[in-house]
Amino acid sequence: MSSTKNSLANKSKAWSGRFAEPVDALVQRYTSSLRFDQRLALVDIAGSLAHAEMLAAQKIISKADFVAIKKGMAQIEKEITAGKFDWQLALEDVHLNIEARLTKLIGDAGKRLHTGRSRNDQVATDIRLWLRTEIDHILVDLKRLRTALLDQAEKHAATIMPGHTHLQVAQPVTFGHHMMAYYEMFTRDAERLLSCRKRVNQLPLGAAALAGTTYPIDRERVAKTLGFDGVCQNSLDAVSDRDFAIEFCAAASILMMHVSRLSEELILWLSPRFGFIDLPDRFCTGSSIMPQKKNPDVPELARGKTGRVNGNLIALLTLMKGQPLAYNKDNQEDKEPLFDTVDTVAETVQIFADMVPHISVNQELMLGAAEEGFATATDLADYLVKKGMPFRDAHEAVAHAVKLCVKKNCALSDLSLTELIKACGLNPKSSVVSKDVFIVLTPKGSVEARNHLGGTAPKQVIAAVKRARTALKNN
Repeated sequence: MSSTKNSLANKSKAWSGRFAEPVDALVQRYTSSLRFDQRLALVDIAGSLAHAEMLAAQKIISKADFVAIKKGMAQIEKEITAGKFDWQLALEDVHLNIEARLTKLIGDAGKRLHTGRSRNDQVATDIRLWLRTEIDHILVDLKRLRTALLDQAEKHAATIMPGHTHLQVAQPVTFGHHMMAYYEMFTRDAERLLSCRKRVNQLPLGAAALAGTTYPIDRERVAKTLGFDGVCQNSLDAVSDRDFAIEFCAAASILMMHVSRLSEELILWLSPRFGFIDLPDRFCTGSSIMPQKKNPDVPELARGKTGRVNGNLIALLTLMKGQPLAYNKDNQEDKEPLFDTVDTVAETVQIFADMVPHISVNQELMLGAAEEGFATATDLADYLVKKGMPFRDAHEAVAHAVKLCVKKNCALSDLSLTELIKACGLNPKSSVVSKDVFIVLTPKGSVEARNHLGGTAPKQVIAAVKRARTALKNN
């Protein structure tokens, strides 16, 4: 390359004065973040305008410069929104691309915009502005998903299904109670995101490169303009902190873990081996070779994408673990995992909020499954305890009754009263067991008996739904 070309290439860099030769073409591609940080363009403009307004108010730049900056930024925003902005890889990132275009449009006033700031505090501000908005969007769809779960719970407050432990039939529950369990999970997710948002919403701008600036800036003014709750209190921490991104990814990982658990159940329930539910065709796909197939691709993909989100959390933790203060180029690697996590979580929550209201339930098959596997064995033990038998003795007695049922290939409720008393090792003549025992041996009797706060009784499910709707309305 000629010396003239070297000079021109160097001048394309905001920092070129120190260097005697241009950046290698491969290094330029390797170090550029433009491919993925373009999505920060509009928040970068918003942050720059707030910074410029403060500079003018503090008489660091003239009002005329500020007016020119506003006019130029409006033009740039139009170009970006219309997809007509000429992004230049040689300018490395979104910040320098916008600044170069601004300078081309308005001249020296554009060169004054960067007074009192660095790309270090600029990018930290951009990410926080962007993430704050994305959290708000996710929370809207998360509220829709929670509402859908409440609707299903209310509709199926008395729909009986088998509850499982170890994926073995344990005790009867209601489908409504089951849906409310996921409501609780996603409510905690919403609380975590709201809490995270408070720490996201702190302004780094004004920290400059790492030590602050010698100009008489007003950071609180910028914070108020941009809607931040406060300012980062230490300039070193302000430019190097990525805790807020890690915290978001941690909350997102827990959220996706909950989605994955729900997905696993939907996949199982949709299988003909269960047959408990059906999903609308628009959330499923078929097989290229087996015409009978209806595959639950949405839940399966959500279950798989959870691994990606978990990996992004580990990537960010690993990125930060060895960095000395303050900003390091390593931090350019924070964006792709964060962006991918936001995109994945946002789309997943939106799709599930659309899908959950349309889950249809096969109540007959659910009830039939709840009648299998001796799901009311614990109810029989509780019955004996209420008649005066110690729980451990009742547990042993019912185990013998179950053993007899296994041998006869029947349910506990199929035994005659005499057989049941004998199987439990009780004296037929003095036994306190009477025909009312068969009420507790039904799935309906089982769920209705659990009529306490947090229990699966239909009355309690309805009460839980009512409390949840009030809480949602007030949030």
